[in-house]
Amino acid sequence: MLDRTVTKFSHIKPDDTQFRMDGLRDFFIYRDLGVAEATAGKVIAQLVRANNAPEKGTGWHRHEADFHIVIMTKGWAKFMYEDKETLVSAGDCVHQRPGIVHYLFDYSPDMEYIEIVGPADFKTIDMPGPAPVPAPAPWK
Repeated sequence: MLDRTVTKFSHIKPDDTQFRMDGLRDFFIYRDLGVAEATAGKVIAQLVRANNAPEKGTGWHRHEADFHIVIMTKGWAKFMYEDKETLVSAGDCVHQRPGIVHYLFDYSPDMEYIEIVGPADFKTIDMPGPAPVPAPAPWK
């Protein structure tokens, strides 16, 4: 449980934080939702949006995180979770269990999702791929 003496109330409105291009992936843009500061780094919440068409995707990787969910708010994305292709569409919620090897390989131009991860300073580790990955569809 989060310690109430360390965490604080946070209410971030759309104009309070700007999208930035210095996130984990250069083909996405990221907007901080204030949760990392409010929880003293226990959790990060960010809005992630497609910025460029998919070319090679994220590559196979895993995260060193205790908790990781993706809530798709617009569009869609295609992931490989281990050897299973998974389409995540607007309204879907995905819990990525700790250490699951995955690859985001395709997404729509309007793709946008909320990512919530604990801890906030989670690490991403490149991994060998357990399965072939389909090619992304070009944007029209």
